[in-house]
Amino acid sequence: MLTTALFTHKYVPAKVPGPRERVMVVFHGLGDSLNGFTWMPSALGLDGLSYLLVNAPDDYFGGYSWFDFTGGGADMGAAIAGIKRSRGLIQGLLGELEAQGVGAADTFLFGFSQGCLMALDAGLRYGKRLGGIVGVSGWLAFQEEYPAAFSPAAQKQSFLVTHGLRDPLLPFRATQAQCAFLKAQGLQLVFKAYDKEHTMLPEEVGDIRAWLAERLG
Repeated sequence: MLTTALFTHKYVPAKVPGPRERVMVVFHGLGDSLNGFTWMPSALGLDGLSYLLVNAPDDYFGGYSWFDFTGGGADMGAAIAGIKRSRGLIQGLLGELEAQGVGAADTFLFGFSQGCLMALDAGLRYGKRLGGIVGVSGWLAFQEEYPAAFSPAAQKQSFLVTHGLRDPLLPFRATQAQCAFLKAQGLQLVFKAYDKEHTMLPEEVGDIRAWLAERLG
């Protein structure tokens, strides 16, 4: 039974526990909550993987947010303090998991939209290699700080980033360019495009499943 004192959360244990626990931490998007991703464990169908769904720290019109919303894209504005605050909480959560016996290499991160930004941020700055980082329909904060701000483990991390060609909230070309920048820095990053808006598609879920299964062995 994994838990955290830092976030409201829901733990979904693996259907088929292995010799050691492997968990994916799920970060929702703006205005959503952990309830928006309770479908994920059954949809992915990875029986050896546990899930820790968490609520972002700030209230936002009936849901939650990871940082102040400033209109999306690369213009962070007042969001900077919120991103840094959430970064600290996520790093604390990863430490809590290690204290409960889940090593960094057995911890995966998934994020959608704002949650994608936070997952990428954690993957680039956390000091240990994680099992993998999946980001959907999001973007990269603080690009100007990279590669100087990379942790020593950043180039050992494994990233999958997906985005919609018709995303009306976060323009495809901006995220595509950011991912190209990260790959140019030597990061192990796969970028996949889909004919979608700001959502997730069944075929996309299938691709995420296959990518995770490869890393789970």
